[in-house]
Amino acid sequence: MTSNSNVLIPSLNLNNATFPGDKQPQSHSFVHGYLPKNSGFSSSRQSVIANNSAVLKPASMVTTTTSKTPSTCVSSHFWRELQGSNDWENLLEPLDPHLRKEIIRYGEFAGACYKAFDLDPNSKRYWNCKYGKKSILKEVGMENSGYQVTKYIYATPDVNIPTQNEACCGRWIGYVAVSSDEAVKRLGRRDLLITFRGTVTNHEWVANLMSSLTPARLDPHNPRPEVKVESGFLSLYTSEEADSKFGLESCRQQLLSEVSRLLNKYKGEELSITLAGHSMGSSLALLLAYDISELGLNKTNNSDKHDRILVTVFSFGGPRVGNLGFKQRCEELGIKVLRIVNVNDPITKLPGVFLNENLRGLGGTYEFPWSCSCYVHVGVELPLDFFSVQNPYCVHDLETYINLLKRPERLDDKIEGVDLLNRAMGMLLGAPFFYNYLPWIDAAINMVDMVQSPRN
Repeated sequence: MTSNSNVLIPSLNLNNATFPGDKQPQSHSFVHGYLPKNSGFSSSRQSVIANNSAVLKPASMVTTTTSKTPSTCVSSHFWRELQGSNDWENLLEPLDPHLRKEIIRYGEFAGACYKAFDLDPNSKRYWNCKYGKKSILKEVGMENSGYQVTKYIYATPDVNIPTQNEACCGRWIGYVAVSSDEAVKRLGRRDLLITFRGTVTNHEWVANLMSSLTPARLDPHNPRPEVKVESGFLSLYTSEEADSKFGLESCRQQLLSEVSRLLNKYKGEELSITLAGHSMGSSLALLLAYDISELGLNKTNNSDKHDRILVTVFSFGGPRVGNLGFKQRCEELGIKVLRIVNVNDPITKLPGVFLNENLRGLGGTYEFPWSCSCYVHVGVELPLDFFSVQNPYCVHDLETYINLLKRPERLDDKIEGVDLLNRAMGMLLGAPFFYNYLPWIDAAINMVDMVQSPRN
């Protein structure tokens, strides 16, 4: 990438998380976010931690989790459990092998967004998808996925960067797909899939840093001012290209239009709506899930069994999106969210490093006055724990997430690790820590100032 590129992406050829016994590290095909370089810290900790949440187990335990799932396909009943109808009860500890496959599958759909994203500044498709809708899954090696892409999605951050002259315009951020007739037989239902990539462009980084809470107000008939979300994510979701009368519709308008079309096309069939995203993309996925449910697009006429189509979000390395009111409303609407989280990933601690669900009250009996201004995670957490001192960028890398899930036998190994949140908070302790944390401070400054990261 040339020096005039505006893509914040590491310039290194990054490697996978390091595990004991690995003779040769695996390479990444997509790494996103601007994370600090090696600070020289090293410690040892368990590969998976438990803190009142689910823990991944080695393969020997995973394969004996349940006997009620078929060996060849997922039954028409069990797919609902895999989609979180019961909040993944009894499927996470240990991790059910069918659920693990589903998580990997949806993670790879999200990864396709990165593989197909054009980062060549000399290309006519720069910052857009390199392939057409009919060929994208084949081009990224997923031709046998059983899905057809029906629409590409573009998002326009409503932000300005004074140091850059280019206009803020829509960039390709994901796609909508639907399972084929043949896949329906295997999955037990028609699956409507929407996937999103994470942050890449400078304008998206600026939108991510707009960490103030603002009312979502997505339902015009009931604005619900107590439901608040991060303003940058909301801006990316709702902003249009305003410079031209022929500009793009907002990301939201594109998505609601296509989802409505597909729901009408397959009306009467057994349906699911699945959203998958990495990093910022998981935030957009959750906003869309909330929007669909709040507007009632997933309501059906089947009052005997299921009056709503199940809406499920698979979030990989996702940040917090909204406040307690947002979380409670998502739960009321029946939105299911499975958060796959590396405990060493700093992005999952944001926004709300200090004002979050842990500081809302005392013992669950008393709410502080600022509770409504605290960021709160939504859904069920599936924690992973990986870190490499030689390659700290891997903590937020989607492919590292997926590769670790593909190798459950390594999850009981000890790996080099460090709690990045504790390191960040340690910077507040005073001058003696300054030089140790200087690389992390420098990375934060680079992110805020939108310093470009050229690739070799």
